[in-house]
Amino acid sequence: MNIKSPEDLKGLVRDVPDFPKKGIIFKDITPILKDPGALAFAVDELADFLAEVHPDPIVGIESRGFILSPILAYKLRAGFVPVRKKGKLPAETIRVSYDLEYGSNELEIHQDAIFKGMKVAVVDDLLATGGTAEAAIRLVEKLGGEVVAVAFLVELAFLKGREKLTDYNVFSLIRY
Repeated sequence: MNIKSPEDLKGLVRDVPDFPKKGIIFKDITPILKDPGALAFAVDELADFLAEVHPDPIVGIESRGFILSPILAYKLRAGFVPVRKKGKLPAETIRVSYDLEYGSNELEIHQDAIFKGMKVAVVDDLLATGGTAEAAIRLVEKLGGEVVAVAFLVELAFLKGREKLTDYNVFSLIRY
């Protein structure tokens, strides 16, 4: 497919009703990921935004944030730092609890992943209520990092997640 705009990308996002639970309409980005032109367009647009802030590492949030973050880190010659759900990282971690649109969870980061003064970009596939991104930001800031940007492939604007991130430079490529 010849992708020339975020609207073209939006046409590839698939709605999956009642996932992960009844009443939720899941925005599935896998059709974008499997299309080479769509993936390249999405990565290039996100990288253009992030290049302006020169992040040291890209923090990718489990799980779909892991798909885009290492690609962006490579493209920007930045490092990649995973933020994972509780119990998934092997070394010493710090942890925060957060609420999401259909429950609550905990995120962790390695204690030695971020150093004081590092310029950090936080990346995830989707901004919904903002709880996950806010939790990742709290982890970065607890370790002394400066969050210079927060980027998403998709934003569900009607859930007002951006309101939790008003102190940050937020970018989303596709908005609903």
